[in-house]
Amino acid sequence: QVRLVESGGGSVQSGGSLRLSCVVSGYTYSRACMGWFRQAPGKEREGVGGWNTYGTDDYAASVKSRFTISQDNAKNTLYLQMNSLKPEDAAMYYCAASNTYYCRLLVASDNNYWGQGAQVTVSS
Repeated sequence: QVRLVESGGGSVQSGGSLRLSCVVSGYTYSRACMGWFRQAPGKEREGVGGWNTYGTDDYAASVKSRFTISQDNAKNTLYLQMNSLKPEDAAMYYCAASNTYYCRLLVASDNNYWGQGAQVTVSS
């Protein structure tokens, strides 16, 4: 059974930083296609950043140069480092994983497994 557990959410002031973690279990991490998504109240879920085992990554235009995905294979953990946070970055952030390592990055429907979410609040 695949399980994804996020942590690291919280409240920061505008310009601050947070790092989200997603611990993955029951998943073939060596052939992974994963991503981070977020959903603010009243808005659709959007892709923030995606990564696959073959080293390909992609980011939403709104977070490029501010957010970075990294991974620790030994810990089966995916990270999302968020710098220079803005009030518009406030949302529930979800970690997701696909059954196929060639999934389309940033596309929510290509993911089969989801974490419970981590709340990020950014005050101005």
